[in-house]
Amino acid sequence: MLTRMPVRPATPADIDALADLAAVTFPLACPPGSTAADQAAFVAQVLSPERFAGYVVDPARAVLVADEDGTLTGYTMLVEGEPADADVRAALTVRPTIELSKCYVHPDHHGGGVAHALMAASVDEGRARGAAGMWLGVNQLNARARAFYERSGFAVVGTKHFTVGSRVEDDFVLERAL
Repeated sequence: MLTRMPVRPATPADIDALADLAAVTFPLACPPGSTAADQAAFVAQVLSPERFAGYVVDPARAVLVADEDGTLTGYTMLVEGEPADADVRAALTVRPTIELSKCYVHPDHHGGGVAHALMAASVDEGRARGAAGMWLGVNQLNARARAFYERSGFAVVGTKHFTVGSRVEDDFVLERAL
């Protein structure tokens, strides 16, 4: 049986480690045709220390980290509120909703229970924030992530587009009740 990993809310002291972790993990979730330049542009625009500084203090977001003896091994980010994307709004069936915007684990810790601990903590946080459902977008070609999300109770309810650098990718929209 897997031991539950320590998961806690991120603090401003975690910002640089979060950005470093994001730079390592984001490219792993990208489809095969994604270029290193597009991935780097996305990391610079969305996953920089400056952006994490804002995310960590934003009351509409929850950034949770798996912290193993002072080393961040994974993180999730939840975003409260109705989705801005019309395709996502049309696909969702459970309201109020919360987005699981990010869910990443360092590759050295894949298979060790970190993702499960982060998901359990994220579901608990979503419920605590009053959400009845949780949704996420995942690249249609990311079979590993899709399988994990399906094991975590999510099901495909629609599709949407996701821009990485200069490329527009096709994502599935997944949802689960909380």
